[in-house]
Amino acid sequence: MSFHDVRFPPSLSFGSVGGPQRRTDVVTLANGFEERNTPWAHSRRVYDAGLGMRSIDDVQELTAFFEARYGQMYGFRWKDWADFKSCRSALGVAFDDQVIGFGDGQQTDFQLIKTYASGDHSYRRPIGKPVAGAVRVGVEQDELQEGIDYEIDTATGIVCFVNAPDSGLVVSAGFEFDVPVRFDTDRILVSVASFQAGQVPNVPVIEVRV
Repeated sequence: MSFHDVRFPPSLSFGSVGGPQRRTDVVTLANGFEERNTPWAHSRRVYDAGLGMRSIDDVQELTAFFEARYGQMYGFRWKDWADFKSCRSALGVAFDDQVIGFGDGQQTDFQLIKTYASGDHSYRRPIGKPVAGAVRVGVEQDELQEGIDYEIDTATGIVCFVNAPDSGLVVSAGFEFDVPVRFDTDRILVSVASFQAGQVPNVPVIEVRV
């Protein structure tokens, strides 16, 4: 996949709007009841980077980043300021924030996962772009040490243990993460006069599967 492992400037993504999008097919039956199905197992984030622009300098920085990605051609990392941690934004990351699996004595690779729960239902979101240096991992009540007990692949979000966790032990992790995205347009239209009057450019950004 065409992906540049660089992050969109966080100062520009701050102030943007966006969030998860799902696809649901709804069929209304003759009796008025509905049948609802979705072809997507996972949601897809969409954003508008244009709302984060506060000066002409910001627009020029955006343009440089856009050109270096060749428009829609290459994906990149995006910091979603509303959802970028395994815990609440105001808290510090802890090794037991999220349960990512259970040991069986053989499995050494575990995918980072963030669980969104409400009532009796939940959604487990695979995290593929963790932030380097911001991942903590533990087994049961013990925090492990990166580089000694495990390695983290920041391109895939896979934790690889040196020794497989024993059967039944809880494997947990805490982390900061980015969203893999691309520009959803091949052009950026900016009028300096309009921008100074408060009209910002529309710069759609959409999550990509990795």
